[in-house]
Amino acid sequence: MKIKIDIEATPQELRNFFGLPDLTPLQDEMLEIIRRNMSAGVEGFDPATLMKPFLPEHLQALSTLQKTIWQAMMGQSGSKKESDEKDSHHQ
Repeated sequence: MKIKIDIEATPQELRNFFGLPDLTPLQDEMLEIIRRNMSAGVEGFDPATLMKPFLPEHLQALSTLQKTIWQAMMGQSGSKKESDEKDSHHQ
């Protein structure tokens, strides 16, 4: 025997029904702090850093690859071995 019950309720109504606290004021306060810090340019409050814990690992690896490519394009990457080879060619 199967019994199926459909209940239409908002998330707020369900939280109230189960006796869970209303965290809306806390969430609003936290979002305001994040907005202020992002606007002020506080380190660690850029969107990529904030979202990193919520991204799957393969997207985090993509971010690392993107940084590596960017550094290579800007001429900032280069191992000690490469710089040693360049120095030996100039002598």
